[in-house]
Amino acid sequence: MCGVLGIVGKAPVGASLYDGLTVLQHRGQDAAGILTCDADGVINLRKDNGLVKDVFFKRHMSRLTGNVGIAHCRYPTAGSSSPAEAQPFYVNSPFGIALAHNGNLTNADQLRERIFKDDLRHINTSSDSEVLLNILAHEIYKTLGEGRYQLSNDIVFEAVNGLFKRCRGGYAVVAFIIGVGIVAFRDRFGIRPLIYGYRDTDAGREYMVASESVALASQGFKVIADVRPGEAIILPMEGKVESKICVADAQYAPCIFEQVYLARPDSMIDGISVYRTRMRMGEKLANKIMREWPDHDIDVVIPIPDTSRTSALEMSQQLGVRYREGFIKNRYIGRTFIMPGQAQRQKSVRQKLNAIDLEFRDKNVLLVDDSIVRGTTSKQIVQMARDAGARKVYFASAAPPVRYPNVYGIDMPAANELIASNRTVEQIQEIIGADRLIYQDLNDLIEAASEGNPQITRFDTSCFSKEYVTGDINESYLSGLELLRSDDAKRSADTPPSELRDVSQLR
Repeated sequence: MCGVLGIVGKAPVGASLYDGLTVLQHRGQDAAGILTCDADGVINLRKDNGLVKDVFFKRHMSRLTGNVGIAHCRYPTAGSSSPAEAQPFYVNSPFGIALAHNGNLTNADQLRERIFKDDLRHINTSSDSEVLLNILAHEIYKTLGEGRYQLSNDIVFEAVNGLFKRCRGGYAVVAFIIGVGIVAFRDRFGIRPLIYGYRDTDAGREYMVASESVALASQGFKVIADVRPGEAIILPMEGKVESKICVADAQYAPCIFEQVYLARPDSMIDGISVYRTRMRMGEKLANKIMREWPDHDIDVVIPIPDTSRTSALEMSQQLGVRYREGFIKNRYIGRTFIMPGQAQRQKSVRQKLNAIDLEFRDKNVLLVDDSIVRGTTSKQIVQMARDAGARKVYFASAAPPVRYPNVYGIDMPAANELIASNRTVEQIQEIIGADRLIYQDLNDLIEAASEGNPQITRFDTSCFSKEYVTGDINESYLSGLELLRSDDAKRSADTPPSELRDVSQLR
């Protein structure tokens, strides 16, 4: 997963892009980048590995001049984590195009081959975002026609339509085209989120597009709408926003894991409050406990910070049981399920959380987490609760068992590293060391996540159900993905490039 945003302003946008990117930091902690364009058409770019605050310093920001720009923060989903993979990417033909992307192309390998053989373009990295950029550039060139140099919005829309025909998977894209403005579009299922808005200034109206509404709100922009599945919008340097549905049969099937874990609770995604969704998740999980375990002996409900707090609080109210904060979080440690290597993840859990003994001692505690992925964190936390003096430790997951990898832009591990893969709930309970384990039912999760937008009748629930909405995922693809996402592959990705096999060989 990644965070993307773009701004078309009436004044320099570098500072607003930086501030917006920090609000989206939860979506990507591996690398960050900002690209701006000044009045003379000069492109200014700064990108590198690291957090936003560690990539950009005063000397960098002073060079990010111009009233239009795009930005990106990145989690790697496969392949290299080299600074060369950081976004945005840029090509200078035709017209000069920059692109930032959240998601994953499921046919990237085939596209990479065709780009080289048919489009006569060269890809410098293993990133599918660079693939997207070159396809967009080629489609613009093809639509424009040889010898024509006047670019119009209609030509851009037609080019995006050509891109939709070629690219499969999940993608939310923000691109800047010199002489046009910012072009944003979303795949035919709306798997990854994208939203845009405006703010009025003394100099005129400014526009912003971002992965989550919270980025707009932080900079004083008012929401216009979510970018719809299969839709492209143009935020122009001058004039009004134009939009076009480029895919006639597009339909909503957004990734449900955005609501479970990825998005900030203060965001609205496709008209649905993430905070309210997580409240409903807690309510439904409490109802399941009361239905299947009416004589429970839970003394206290304790969330595993931070994402599960909303669900845990609602569960405590529904169950009539006290809610307590039992763990203190070190906010300088990143998300653990993405960290490569079991030893590193186990060490990071102890660095990340510290138990408050008084809230555990001689109590039957119900620990609540948003989900269980590898199970490494869950096992460590259950043991921490016991070490703090808990009499019994129960564990509740606000999401169903994660049994299959996500292929649309979330760095979930290989299937054989998922604790729920080919295991029963009882077996998982034994592995993590809990006295009881309760999972959310998938139907309940879907009901919780869809309330508020009647247009959404379907989600991508593939990590729970193995039903991949793009319809192009088979066992061969998943096996190739496993080679890229296993701990061994990620350790190899940290070795010098000369010691690495070509990424295409791993696919």
